Amino acid sequence: MAGMGCFLPRKYRSPLAFKILLVCELPLSVGILTLTGIAAPNLYRTKLWQDGADNGFNSSPDEKVYALANYRPYTTPRPWSPFTTNFNLVIAVLSLFFLLTKTPMFIMNVFYPPLSLLVHAICVLLYSIAAAFQASSDTTDPKHPQPGPPWYITKNCNVASLHTNVNYCNQAKATFALSVVLVFLFACHLVLAAISCFPTEEDREKKRLKEERKSTLAELKSIKSPLNPDGKMTFPLTTPRTTAFNRLEGNTDLPLRDRSDSYSTMPREEETQGMFQKPEPQQEAQMYFPPPPQAAGKGKA
Repeated sequence: MAGMGCFLPRKYRSPLAFKILLVCELPLSVGILTLTGIAAPNLYRTKLWQDGADNGFNSSPDEKVYALANYRPYTTPRPWSPFTTNFNLVIAVLSLFFLLTKTPMFIMNVFYPPLSLLVHAICVLLYSIAAAFQASSDTTDPKHPQPGPPWYITKNCNVASLHTNVNYCNQAKATFALSVVLVFLFACHLVLAAISCFPTEEDREKKRLKEERKSTLAELKSIKSPLNPDGKMTFPLTTPRTTAFNRLEGNTDLPLRDRSDSYSTMPREEETQGMFQKPEPQQEAQMYFPPPPQAAGKGKA
């Protein structure tokens, strides 16, 4: 439909679903931040690595020393890499920051679905990478290859060679589980935001009525104020004086004609002033009655 290309969604299809996701996200974000903060920088990573080597589940941390001594290149497996531990802590802090920012923005109705789509797409990507790093394989030792996730994910923590590593194994297992759950949670956010970005029938109807209202107002404005491209009125202004001049010229149209010869035949102001002056009333002639003749004197004969 015309005009829907500039549609900006401002509301979610289900605001209640967004609120439920926020409520679920808070304890998960706090939990994974706590676990990754405890694990950093290297509380139990090397201990679990060595415990797996003692049980024959994976390579040994000593492989790095042997490789450097023999001048062989060596890359630390991802499950035991310091980068994985630090990466988990960074994204946990980042996701909690997103949570503390988007919650008041959602309450103020400014966390629009397109912004939610961008933020949660980033979160899905980061936590997917974190979960993939934690579940990576370890094949650096041909005698003890680990083709799948590390032992603390695939096995029961009670198989640890040291009893003190059981608690560390449970923490690492919980960190991986929370990472997977957060991927699913942010994916739900992403789906809700994507669905909300498409206009509904109600949005289309509101857009159509808005466009019709704009076109109607534009038409009314053009009728009320007819302006030419130069911004001047297209209809000339008329005054009683110009109307009188046109009548003297014999023009039937009231507006003054824009002709050069009309001004040459126009009477002067002194002449026209006398034309419109009301003639003074003439005084009526007084009748003259001669005095009556005097009577003849009584003494005359």
